[in-house]
Amino acid sequence: MTDRYAVIGNPIAHSKSPLIHAAFARETGQDLDYGRILGDRDDFPRDVRRFLAAGGRGLNVTVPFKEAAFGLADELGPAAASAGAVNTLTALAGRRLRGDNTDGVGLVRDLVANHGFEFRGARVLLLGAGGAARGVLFPLLETGLASLTLANRTADKARALAAAARDARVDGGGLEELRGRPFDLIINATAAGLDGAVPDLPADCLAPGGWTYDLLYGEQPTPFCRWGQARGAAQALDGLGMLVEQAAESFWLWRQVRPSTAPVIRWLRAGAPREA
Repeated sequence: MTDRYAVIGNPIAHSKSPLIHAAFARETGQDLDYGRILGDRDDFPRDVRRFLAAGGRGLNVTVPFKEAAFGLADELGPAAASAGAVNTLTALAGRRLRGDNTDGVGLVRDLVANHGFEFRGARVLLLGAGGAARGVLFPLLETGLASLTLANRTADKARALAAAARDARVDGGGLEELRGRPFDLIINATAAGLDGAVPDLPADCLAPGGWTYDLLYGEQPTPFCRWGQARGAAQALDGLGMLVEQAAESFWLWRQVRPSTAPVIRWLRAGAPREA
């Protein structure tokens, strides 16, 4: 019997997750169907219950439902508990749900395995203090980095998130406080790029040879990727690799099979069709 999975969000038509999971299933020989669900912003729990009642085995959760999914979970993985947000729901026995967050694992795996970034001793700047930043914060702290600075347009939010990390390597504040502080890796976890903007960063905050990484991705370089390129970043990466890597982690949680990601990333970069 074919197992059913889906991604739920609003909007959702643009999602590449069905393409990715279909590719994983073909590669690994798993019998599954993976679709899209346009979630009701006013009644997310009803949509989840309906999917599970129809035999659904698991859901990927995207904007704007990750915090609502956290509230629905009966048990939580460590990353989800730390982030206060869930991007992967798994149906358990007794109509229970497990919530996990694979975003941070996906980010780190893309940077390290796919691009060779060396975290040990690195000075890292994480822009943003919302759900996206929370989702990657604690996995970043497990990499051996030297320091992690959180910066946000609303400085108090960054300070609060830094305090919640309870790690001496972490500090937080406003964007204006970054002047004169060079970083080896700058990660954009804000949504500014959706409006064609970038955070207002000092010109000197990217260290010579430093990298930039945007959690957003698109057919063309994102505004933040262009910002990094213009400032001589050694690598100016978008989040497509992270998308595939976090999907692979979800696939493993559901199926206990780990798919190959590099061929899928290359396929998507080459302009994979909307539907395979």
